[in-house]
Amino acid sequence: MGSRNEKFMGGIHGRTTMRNAVSVAVLVSLTALSLAVGQVVAGSVPPTEVDLLASARPSENGSRLVHVEPVSERQSNLAVYSVSMGRDITVRVLRPADTSLPRPTLYLLGGVEGSSDELGWSEETDMVEFVSDKNVNVVVPYGGASSYYTDWERDDPVLGRNKWTTFLTEELPPVIDSALGTTAKNAIAGLSMSGTAVLSLASAAPGLYQAVGSYSGCAMTSDPLGSAYVIAAVVNNAGNPINMWGPLGGPGWVAHDPYLNAARLRGTGLYISNGSGVPGPHDRLDDPSVDGDPNSLVAQIVRGGPIEAATGQCTARLAARLRDLQIPATVNLRPTGTHSWGYWQDELHQSWPMLAAAIAA
Repeated sequence: MGSRNEKFMGGIHGRTTMRNAVSVAVLVSLTALSLAVGQVVAGSVPPTEVDLLASARPSENGSRLVHVEPVSERQSNLAVYSVSMGRDITVRVLRPADTSLPRPTLYLLGGVEGSSDELGWSEETDMVEFVSDKNVNVVVPYGGASSYYTDWERDDPVLGRNKWTTFLTEELPPVIDSALGTTAKNAIAGLSMSGTAVLSLASAAPGLYQAVGSYSGCAMTSDPLGSAYVIAAVVNNAGNPINMWGPLGGPGWVAHDPYLNAARLRGTGLYISNGSGVPGPHDRLDDPSVDGDPNSLVAQIVRGGPIEAATGQCTARLAARLRDLQIPATVNLRPTGTHSWGYWQDELHQSWPMLAAAIAA
């Protein structure tokens, strides 16, 4: 047996060794836990502006992400240089509730005024709150007033160079997909002018969008009613519709007519809606879209009622055309409702289950 001192020292050494071993084990466990938690947290935190710029890849023609401006924790304005238009296009991006996995993308287009920080989905509807718990990237291109989000044949003295079909179908998607790490599954929705445009974009790029939401859009562009509606939308901002698709009734107008080209929509999930023009639940002074302003209410009813009635004729004819072609579509022809944001907010909500299912959101 060793001396008492040796036992004492041996006991201390043994206890010290045991404590060290336990400390090391705890430290290793805590480190592993920290790393695991760090990975989870890192996966759920939206990418920073630096991350977006580093991840983004240019499109085939060289269009690229040039600047990122943070707006809030989950929103940013992206400046994407469009080679086809020769200028930067601002794009508002809302990131998903959970970014730990790649997510699909919902593109939202504005009406005749285009979209901006002052007017559009974020400002006129509850879109930001509505998508806040959804695992989808939301992309809202700014600009495009009276452009029909199409490629114009000629530059316009007032509206400039518009090559929106090229931008939205060829230039922007690869930048968004790489910057945000998406699943490359897309849906697109629009209202009024862009309710027509989203159908034309889906026809122009089959397979790019798995689903389309068209709210209060006139799907016909080459017949007298449809042409009149298009002309009114373009001249609303002093544009010349001849610069867009050439002579009225010519091949350019026919080529961009979703009604005539409806067969190209086969295989795309479709949600198409319209009101009747008769005042409905959002045509009241206490509705948020009216905000107690009598002048706004009068304009919404007197101007928005006939417009919605006209687009309703287009929508009903498109629905019949899709039935004849045996192309499935969800059609919501409401008995009331004017051409106004409150109803388009409702339609975004109602169409979301179909859009989400199509892109696996």
